Amino acid sequence: MRDDASVAAGPADLILRGGRVLVMDAEGSRAEAVAVSGGTIAAVGSDGEMDGWIGPCTRVIELAGRTVLPGINDSHLHGTHMGVVWPDVLFSDDPAESARVEQARIAGREDIVAAVRTSAEQLSRLGITSYTEPGIGPGEDGGTAVYCGSAALEVYREFALRGELRQRITLLGLYGTMDGPSSLPDVLAGIEGLARAGSDSDPRWLSVRGVKIFADLIPMMRLAWTRHAYDDGSHGGLLVVGSDLESQVASLREMVRAGHLAGLQVGVHATGDRTIQAVIDAVREAVAEPGATPAPELAHTIIHGDLVTGPQLVEMSELGMFLNAQPVIASAAGGMLAEVLGDEVAGAAWPLEAASELGVLALSSDAPMTSPDWRVGVARAEARMVAMGAATDAVSASERLHGLLRAYTAVPAAQDRAASWKGTVEAGKAADLVVLADDPHAVGAAGLPGVEIDATVLDGRIVFEREG
Repeated sequence: MRDDASVAAGPADLILRGGRVLVMDAEGSRAEAVAVSGGTIAAVGSDGEMDGWIGPCTRVIELAGRTVLPGINDSHLHGTHMGVVWPDVLFSDDPAESARVEQARIAGREDIVAAVRTSAEQLSRLGITSYTEPGIGPGEDGGTAVYCGSAALEVYREFALRGELRQRITLLGLYGTMDGPSSLPDVLAGIEGLARAGSDSDPRWLSVRGVKIFADLIPMMRLAWTRHAYDDGSHGGLLVVGSDLESQVASLREMVRAGHLAGLQVGVHATGDRTIQAVIDAVREAVAEPGATPAPELAHTIIHGDLVTGPQLVEMSELGMFLNAQPVIASAAGGMLAEVLGDEVAGAAWPLEAASELGVLALSSDAPMTSPDWRVGVARAEARMVAMGAATDAVSASERLHGLLRAYTAVPAAQDRAASWKGTVEAGKAADLVVLADDPHAVGAAGLPGVEIDATVLDGRIVFEREG
């Protein structure tokens, strides 16, 4: 692979060889070794092709059959909140390990600083080199979630300017209340300000070019807007401020339209099928306006999308949109969903396989709602797919696992609008890597949680190395 997958020759800073390199491109390419120079992947190929990259100062790591993946990208993770409550989570497969995450109480800026550092250390141990902070900004300045307010945004900026970030951060601006209502004037003002704002940080480390909108809440609490009737006869509703449902829908669509026309990514917390359709329709309308940016360039995202339908996934694929789903929540909440919407609706919820096949599935943890351990996420996603009728033969399982691993690496990079420089192990891309003690395809998705993470490489630097 040297001719096609190398950059200018010269001694490498780091070489990992003698193992399996899962490139995570769509074709499922593999190699044996990778060379890193100056924070960039210099070459990907066979062990022998690495000889020319070894100089007197090159560190060579013998993989001894271990596996290299691109650094994991958790595309929906509340880093500040996670750091405040760590190690508690809300949803866990083991009830003994599950603790209700209450509203975190913090005294001030130093608590936020400590929270970001705590998250960064734990995420490095998990091989996570990028994450999306889905909602930080002035919408929570007067609320209870201070760790999601403007002070948190400033902390991230300070870390970025000092070169102290241990993950690459994509941040969505928040101009309504976390898990609460948003008004059209507030969101429009936020979009206008964000579109005008410059950045003094490297966008490869901190990118603030998107907006978060809370459109509805979760179906398990009968708060997702859906065509299905809940057990009490209701259909849920929207969080957007408005005098009636019609005005709420109009305001939601205008928020999405304004974000698109401003050239911003729009991430919408939308779980009900009717809410999701309103967002899709708004994107289509925005794209049709003269001079509008093509939708795929902005990578608009439906966050959670519990009740998304097959036809909606097709529409999302056509528009270059993404479904950002959390398989551990799906695993833990399926019974609760059945209680309020019935077994048939619950059985069709979270259609992860269909989303994966269309290339729109980005998996995430929503930590601290669930553990940030992506290995568990892959296992739970596989279990959900099989429960919905996915094929279980060895070839199908391997292909499915490849798609799930891409949903934590290459696809989130596309959601970040950064697929040109991260998300796969290819020459010229950021040297963000994770070393696993075994081959995921050898143990299968169900066995992945038992595979140790041996090392994490960020920008060519080893930021975590397991003892022993």
